[in-house]
Amino acid sequence: MNDFGIIEVDLFAEDVDSLDHPDVVNFKALLEEVAEEYHCNLITFEIDRGTVAFSFDSDELMADILRILQTK
Repeated sequence: MNDFGIIEVDLFAEDVDSLDHPDVVNFKALLEEVAEEYHCNLITFEIDRGTVAFSFDSDELMADILRILQTK
């Protein structure tokens, strides 16, 4: 279990509220590709009114994502 919890990002319009939405499916696939590169797993992935919540079982990847988000 990682120490970083879950990352939440307001990524889509509020009407995007389904894991079956094509944009959400594509974003999840992207996260799964990144997980493969880091040799870890996507352990949480949820969508709520355009806000994506996700986490990985890699402290390194979670820290890298947080650094990227902080610079944006």
